[in-house]
Amino acid sequence: MNAATKIDKQINDYLVQLNDRQKKAVLTVVKTFAEEQESEIWGDAAFIAELDRRTAEYESGKAKVLTLDELEAKVRKGHKSKGNSKR
Repeated sequence: MNAATKIDKQINDYLVQLNDRQKKAVLTVVKTFAEEQESEIWGDAAFIAELDRRTAEYESGKAKVLTLDELEAKVRKGHKSKGNSKR
């Protein structure tokens, strides 16, 4: 059992012991952590610059993009060529 799984199990074990008021308090804390993580990425100048660069490449036609169907076909072809076909 890895560390994350142990922590998840411990959290679940404790959650079932809490009353509704306590669960609401825990939920508030968890939501706050999740919102902090979401907002941190948008404050990262390097991340925003990379998004801008990729968007500009896409819009100018420089970036090679694939549809989902094209990607699936390419992956299936590569998988079959390695002799890994199970279907």
